[in-house]
Amino acid sequence: MTLAHQFHPTVLREYDIRGIIGKTLTADDARAIGRGFGTIVARAGGRRVAIGYDGRLSSPELEAACVEGLVSTGLSVVRIGLGPTPMLYFTVRHMNLDAGVMITGSHNPPDYNGFKMMLGKAPFFGEQILQIGKLAAEGDFVTGQGSSEQIDVKDAYVDRLLQDYDGTTPLKCAWDAGNGATGEILRRLVARLPGEHITLFDEIDGNFPNHHPDPTVPENLEDITETVHKEKCALGIAFDGDGDRIGAIDEKGRIVWGDQLVAIYAMDVLKDHPGATIIADVKASQTLFDEIERNGGKPLMWKTGHSLLKAKMAETGSPLAGEMSGHIFFADKYYGFDDALYCGIRLLGLVSRMGPLSALRDRLPPVLNTPEVRFQVNEERKFAAIDEIKARVKADAAGNPDLQVNDIDGVRVKTPDGWWLLRASNTQDVLVARAEAFSEEGLERLKGFIKEQLKASGIEAPAGF
Repeated sequence: MTLAHQFHPTVLREYDIRGIIGKTLTADDARAIGRGFGTIVARAGGRRVAIGYDGRLSSPELEAACVEGLVSTGLSVVRIGLGPTPMLYFTVRHMNLDAGVMITGSHNPPDYNGFKMMLGKAPFFGEQILQIGKLAAEGDFVTGQGSSEQIDVKDAYVDRLLQDYDGTTPLKCAWDAGNGATGEILRRLVARLPGEHITLFDEIDGNFPNHHPDPTVPENLEDITETVHKEKCALGIAFDGDGDRIGAIDEKGRIVWGDQLVAIYAMDVLKDHPGATIIADVKASQTLFDEIERNGGKPLMWKTGHSLLKAKMAETGSPLAGEMSGHIFFADKYYGFDDALYCGIRLLGLVSRMGPLSALRDRLPPVLNTPEVRFQVNEERKFAAIDEIKARVKADAAGNPDLQVNDIDGVRVKTPDGWWLLRASNTQDVLVARAEAFSEEGLERLKGFIKEQLKASGIEAPAGF
C-alpha cells in the first residue's frame, strides 16, 4: 500500500495550511498532514506532540484523522480537545512537549478549516510547510507504533492567564467571543476576575450565527460597542475565531485598533524594559513607532505575518510585538506567542491601573488613514510589480531627503504628508495598499502616489481608492 499523497495546490501556505472542507481539504489530507508533520518531528528527535481543535463543525473529524497520522509515525500524542489556538501553544510549553498542531480555520468563513503548527517552541512556517507536501508526494513517512491520550489543560491555562492580572480597581467589561473557540475559557476566566463582566456569544458554534469572528472588521464589533454603551462598561474586548487576535472598544464606543493597542501596551512594558526593542509590522501607524521612541524604546518595523514576527522577537529578545491585524505577542512575563485572552487580561489590568482607555488611546496624535485596501493582481505579477515600484521609488528618494523608503516587506514610503505602503500578500493573489496622513489633502496626495506607481506598472488602482 502506497502512502503517497498529493495536496490541492492552494492548501499549503506561508503561515499555515488552509482549505475548503470537502473541496480542497479532507480527512485524507489531515491524515497525510499528521504523517508528514510527525515525520519531521520524529526526524528532529521529537517524541511527544500536542493537538487541539477549534469550534468549527469539521474540526473533530480533521483532528481524529491527524491524530491517526501522527500516531503512525511513532509519536505520543497529547489531545487537549476543543479550545483556542493559544491554549495549544501554552500546552507545548507547560508540558515541555516537542511540537504542537492546532486545527483551526481562524477567522475564515465557516466552510474553511486548516492547521497551525509549532516545532519545539518556535513557529513552523514557510519552507517547513512545503516540506510536508514534499514528504507526502514521495510517501517518505517515518512509521512506528505511537499512542494518544486525552488530557484537560483548561484549568492550568486559566490559572496561567490570571497570574499576570495586575489591576487595582475592579472594572465593568464586555467580552465578545463571537461564538469562536474562546467561549468556555472566557467563561472560566471572567468568573475569577474582579469586577463585573458581560460575555457575548460565548457558546461555541461553528456556524457563527451572530457575526463573523474577525475583530478587524468594524461591523463585527457593533454588538460589543452597543453593549459597552448600554451597560456603561469601561471597555470591550473581542476575539477572532481561534483566540489569537484581539479587538478592543474604549468606554466612548470607539475602536482601538491593533497598532494603537501595541502603543498602549508598549508604554507600560517599557517601564520594566527600558530601551527594549518593540516590533510592529509594516502596516502599523507611524504614531506607534514614534510613541515607542518617545517612551525610550527602540521601534523595529518588520514583515507582516504572525510567524515572522514571533521569529523576529526570539531573535531580538523583544518583550512585545504586534500587528495591525490584532496579533499581539507578549514575551514580557509570558511566552512570546499571540494570545488574545492574555492580551485581554493585560489590557484590563492596564486600564484598571492607569485610567480610561479613551485617554490612553488619545495620547496618540490623531491621523487620517485608509483601511487596508486589497486588490487582485495575478500571482506571477504581484511580486514583480512590487520590485518595479521599489526600484522607481528608491531612485526618486536618492536625491530627495523628504522621502524615506523602507523595503523590508513591499515598499513603505515616508513623506512630509505621512506614509504610504504597497506590498504583496504572502497568502493570496492580491496587493495590499495603505496610507496615513496628518490632513485630508495629505492623504489624497499619498493615494495619488500609490495610483501613479501602480499605473506605471500597468496595474489599475481599485475603484474609489
